[in-house]
Amino acid sequence: MTTYYFAIASQDFLLKEEPVEEMLRERINHYKSVDKVIDFWLIVNPIFINAPEMSMIKKQLNKPSVAIISQNPVFITWLKLRLGFVSTGNFCAPSTTIPDPLGQIG
Repeated sequence: MTTYYFAIASQDFLLKEEPVEEMLRERINHYKSVDKVIDFWLIVNPIFINAPEMSMIKKQLNKPSVAIISQNPVFITWLKLRLGFVSTGNFCAPSTTIPDPLGQIG
């Protein structure tokens, strides 16, 4: 099983109000320049949020969500500090409640 870390917020916030696309593009360019494998994903309507262990975070989201998922906890902490209004956490997958860590609803 792999531990995944995430930052999650509403689609409106992450995709319209914050410069997430620019931040991720810069991060991808940095990874390429140091020959590092990309270890993060932007997932619209992530399915992991429906797992029972995510019920407290799901309650905080009142609109469709977007998550940035990574295997790097330092990257997610950096995102939290940069973006502010996101919820963060982690989960292990694949599991019975989260069979596909990068799955999307619909």
